Amino acid sequence: MNSGEAKKTIKVLAVSVSIFLAGCAMGPDFKQPVVETPEDYRFETKPVEPIVNLQWWELFNDPVLYNLVSKALENNRDLKIAASRIEQARAALGFTKADLYPTLDIEAGASKGNFSGRSKSPTTNSNYYIAAPLSWEIDFWGKFRRATEAARAELMASGYALKTVQLSLISEVVGTYYLLLDFHQRLAISKNTLDSRVGSLDIIQQRFDKGIIAELDVNQAQIQKEIAAAAIPLYKRQIAKTENALSILLGKLPAAVETGEGLNSQTIPPDVPTGLPSNLLERRPDIVEAKYLLEAQTANIGVAEALRFPAITLTGVLGVASTELSSITTEGGAWSVGGSLLGPIFQFNKNVRRVEIEEAKTRQVLYRYENTVLTAFREVEDALIEVETFRNQVFAVGNQRKAAKNANELSKERYDKGVSSYLEVLDTERSLFNAGLSLSELRQQYLNAYVKLYKALGGGWITKEEMNGAEQD
Repeated sequence: MNSGEAKKTIKVLAVSVSIFLAGCAMGPDFKQPVVETPEDYRFETKPVEPIVNLQWWELFNDPVLYNLVSKALENNRDLKIAASRIEQARAALGFTKADLYPTLDIEAGASKGNFSGRSKSPTTNSNYYIAAPLSWEIDFWGKFRRATEAARAELMASGYALKTVQLSLISEVVGTYYLLLDFHQRLAISKNTLDSRVGSLDIIQQRFDKGIIAELDVNQAQIQKEIAAAAIPLYKRQIAKTENALSILLGKLPAAVETGEGLNSQTIPPDVPTGLPSNLLERRPDIVEAKYLLEAQTANIGVAEALRFPAITLTGVLGVASTELSSITTEGGAWSVGGSLLGPIFQFNKNVRRVEIEEAKTRQVLYRYENTVLTAFREVEDALIEVETFRNQVFAVGNQRKAAKNANELSKERYDKGVSSYLEVLDTERSLFNAGLSLSELRQQYLNAYVKLYKALGGGWITKEEMNGAEQD
């Protein structure tokens, strides 16, 4: 048989075996996990509408904030890591898929001497050869197909992992930005309160110097001034630390962060459509990621099952050889075709245990998927109740602050007229200061409740460019 016949034999044999064995694959096929979903949300107060792809830049309408989020999406290191993992998963898929096909190598060698490896020859012999060895493990039991299936699912999971990181990053930047505005506003309240109390202390000191009032009033005024003074470094520290945290999210060294409109000028987002609860399973990227990880792990059971059975390998060599280097290409070809079977017989149930390990891992991943679904519904419910209750709380504390301001003005008039003691003034000043700080914090928490709801519902368009590109398609 010449080299052409050898090539034809290998090709016919390979095609025949691959056609015969193509349908065989061990292990269970992946099935969409069934989880219980509620018919509606507990705290959804409006009729359910089909959910739209949310645009965070319209929900949180602040041009400065949009620029900050855009910088974070471009420079954040965690996001770069997640994007790199997609490339890693894509390469892993190609690496794993290559096992489905034959491998072709090149081999060459030369030797000269009177020793053949076992005995001495009376003459000096020369040998030269160059060949192309081919090896192909037939995927009889679907080991490589299941491994490829797992790698493909992991690639899909890495894509949704990136979306999860993007969604978390947007939410964290927006939430931290509102926290920064809150601290700026509380600092301003503290400074204004300090200025007011310094003025009050001057007046009280003058009255004491003239013998009109007791020294106790001076001491009480001094205490209130220092309370306001102590709040200023507190909020300066909080501002600096929040700016540092926000800078890291933006992918830069800690630095001051530009802010836009103040907290009170921020637009309250419109009502966010929640959609049907069952839609959450497809909208939340972390849920979809968990589903693909479950699919990948299910395929690994098939890989473990296939390892219990013999591996069938076809080998072939096609090349040229000669005893003279000058005639190596002219003395005809050398070839060989063969096959081998290697499988376990008795390994103390090692291969059975390998399957049991993968089955246990699959159950763990399934439980993780189910827990991800449960957590998602809890986060939506938490965000919905926060939106509703913080709205009412902001309204109530806003009225409390108005009343405290009016009471403070009246108490000062009563004190000036000698109708009441300075303790009444002190009490109303404390109430006004605390109400102002509480109102600022509550407004920040109210805005962040919408941030949490946006994240809990699975977000939407990441950038305007992404949205425009989808619309053009």
